[in-house]
Amino acid sequence: MKILFAIVLMVFQAGAWAAPMETFKFDSSEQEAVFQKLSEDLRCLVCQNQSIADSNADLATDLRKEIYGMLQDGKTEDEIKEFMVDRYGDYVLYEPPFEPMTWLLWFGPVIIFIVGLFYARNFIAQQRSSGPSTELSAEDEQRLKNLQSELNYSDQNKDEDKSDTSGDDR
Repeated sequence: MKILFAIVLMVFQAGAWAAPMETFKFDSSEQEAVFQKLSEDLRCLVCQNQSIADSNADLATDLRKEIYGMLQDGKTEDEIKEFMVDRYGDYVLYEPPFEPMTWLLWFGPVIIFIVGLFYARNFIAQQRSSGPSTELSAEDEQRLKNLQSELNYSDQNKDEDKSDTSGDDR
């Protein structure tokens, strides 16, 4: 019974969790389509990578109201975009214009990828050409012999200990 009560309570509270929806009345379906397109094409400056259509931030709400008001005043899509870019910069657009100021945005990822490939190729070539060094210095050879003799000595002691303990069991 308690589980059923909890489920019913959660269902009725779901409406309180939902964000309020704005409703705008448009003169024509074309005007509504322009509004929807602009809302999807403009980035919310508060949220990370959300359009103003998807965002519930106060700024996004204000921008949607601003777009609606400009459309009611007879502004075109290009005029509204120009206003937004003048006010907030190219960052407000999901697709910034292709101009010298934004070339780094357009070509940056490709340049970084090419530079990364260049360094990776050079690193691999350097690793192949140097190869592992197989020659040991006289000091390293002596140290290796000492370590091997210590290892052999410890292995012999272990074998002797095993044979001593196995003889006691008989």
